[in-house]
Amino acid sequence: MAVADPASRTAAPIALPGVGRALVMAGRISQDAADEIFRKAKAANRNFITELIVSGTISAFDLAHTMSQAFSAPLLDVDALDPQRLPEGLLDPKLCANYKVLALSKRGGRLIVVTADPSDHEVAEKVKFATQMGIEWVIGEFDKLSRLVEEHTKTASQAMDSIVGGDFEFDEASLSSDTPAEDAEAPQTDVEDAPVVKFLHKMLVDAFNLRASDLHFEPYEHNYRVRFRIDGELREVVAPPVAIKEKLASRIKVLSRLDISEKRVPQDGRMKLKLGPDRVIDFRVSTLPTLFGEKIVIRILDPSSAKLGIDALGYEPIEKKRLLKAIERPYGMILVTGPTGSGKTVSLYTCLNLLNKPGVNIATAEDPSEINLPGVNQVNMNEKAGLTFAVALRAFLRQDPDIIMVGEIRDLETADIAIKAAQTGHLVLSTLHTNDAPTTLTRMRNMGIAPFNIASSVILITAQRLARRLCGQCKAPVDIPRETLLEAGFGEEELDGSWTPFKPVGCAACNNGYKGRVGIYEVMPISEELQRIILADGSALEIAEQARREGVRSLRESGLQKVRIGVTSLEEVLAVTNE
Repeated sequence: MAVADPASRTAAPIALPGVGRALVMAGRISQDAADEIFRKAKAANRNFITELIVSGTISAFDLAHTMSQAFSAPLLDVDALDPQRLPEGLLDPKLCANYKVLALSKRGGRLIVVTADPSDHEVAEKVKFATQMGIEWVIGEFDKLSRLVEEHTKTASQAMDSIVGGDFEFDEASLSSDTPAEDAEAPQTDVEDAPVVKFLHKMLVDAFNLRASDLHFEPYEHNYRVRFRIDGELREVVAPPVAIKEKLASRIKVLSRLDISEKRVPQDGRMKLKLGPDRVIDFRVSTLPTLFGEKIVIRILDPSSAKLGIDALGYEPIEKKRLLKAIERPYGMILVTGPTGSGKTVSLYTCLNLLNKPGVNIATAEDPSEINLPGVNQVNMNEKAGLTFAVALRAFLRQDPDIIMVGEIRDLETADIAIKAAQTGHLVLSTLHTNDAPTTLTRMRNMGIAPFNIASSVILITAQRLARRLCGQCKAPVDIPRETLLEAGFGEEELDGSWTPFKPVGCAACNNGYKGRVGIYEVMPISEELQRIILADGSALEIAEQARREGVRSLRESGLQKVRIGVTSLEEVLAVTNE
């Protein structure tokens, strides 16, 4: 027995891995402790370092420091590394995952590799064989390195699955496409088709459920992000792996019937999502080539929005009366103005819905048609084929129309034909990009339209903005100084204490205190006095002054009225209107 014991003792150190021997020589652990940990690791079929750290014998931090000193290798804080900026393709991901190593860079014929165990000759030989390069070790903490390796080697498909979740049910038939899938030959990446399809479907469903108006898919150099516009505010929702950008763009293009091989120019298309047996949502798709891939914006077009009615849009009684009176006129031009995303299309379609009767012929020219309205003849512009607003308008006049809707007056030719149509017994509805109602008239004048044509054709101009609506469940009264209210535009007589402004609070039912949006409108009928100012080539200031005398509320005044009745907050009105 006396002979056997020393023999077993001398054999044990030989069996220890290099990291164990290094720790014993450095005096961090005893020989017996190292032997015991090694036996436990063998029994549990675990890595020696894993057993060391799990048992609490030594911390990952102390181990890294000891290895750095023992092997004269630089020590690296792994948390300081950006996973998105790590080089791709230097080392096989499977090898990295199996041996918990990570290639940092290549210098000359040598590969710089971060590891927790520089004594492992097996991994050194495998890396040398796989890369045909020498190795320079950099030491990292085992726990941090393991997390980074797992994150870095996780495939895009696995990342997508973790985003989509296992409980998400996907119906392949719910996204409609008339283009065969075989045509979609996209560049191959490490992401499979199925996770991308599920991801897109989930994003569309989530966006609709969150009442988003737009989805933004944005590729950057090292990351990819998806944002939703909810109640007029963009919000980042998820950051999927950057590897999906090509496949996702191809998938959206196939569904939208766009050219998937063309990535150099912007494209526009449409697709549908079936949410139930009788609920289909339309989407308008726009692609834009950027530095690092195609940015795609998807606009959600809910057909039911056109059928909400005037009251749901937020018109006050006097504004509603003016608008309804104008659209009942047999001829003339009605203009809706405002920036992109201010609800002009919904306002126009609401008017068309009211006018849409069997005895009326309605034709619309749009770029493109956003909402399908049965009973209305809708024409999409196609500039490549030569179908412009001006061409469509000329064709409409030969189609025996009663009401014409032009998506946008962009140039003199379109404006000229639209005005002639309004002067010859047709009701013309259109949009224009201006800030408010008075400046619309001067903008038309600057386009080259004669003042007498403007005065004789335009019967009403409505300018609009969308402000976020306060949540009815959590909004709370707020004490705003009198000076601030006067500065915002309230009159002395209005501050009589009969009303209280409200502020957003935030609850589970809303977004930061707001839920939905409400329209702020400046509805300006063209009176005889305004016609005289137009004919005299008067300025926008003169027109605005006369409109005020006639009881037309400006956008700011209309917004302040919404504050008075507690529909929105003062901050929101100040943000969307100019004084």
